[in-house]
Amino acid sequence: MFQQTAQDRCTACLKPVYSMEKIATDKHVFHKNCFCCKHCNQKLSLRTYTTLYGEFYCVFHFQQLFRKNGNYDEGFGHEQHKKRWMMSMTYDANLF
Repeated sequence: MFQQTAQDRCTACLKPVYSMEKIATDKHVFHKNCFCCKHCNQKLSLRTYTTLYGEFYCVFHFQQLFRKNGNYDEGFGHEQHKKRWMMSMTYDANLF
């Protein structure tokens, strides 16, 4: 008999994605309408996107958010790595 094939699910809406409406990138699958910039919600294509920390952005907003604070962490709402290192160094110093 026939077996139903496992269908991909859209990363954004979690609904099944059929091959005619599928965009696959960075191990994620999207409907064409669900593949949008996190910042401005503009539809993206495989030529007009960039990604950081598993989130997708249009090139314009990716550059704008980077320039905002001059680094990839604070510009995108994450804690700077150097702060984590400083906390780790303080913790290590307290052990001795």
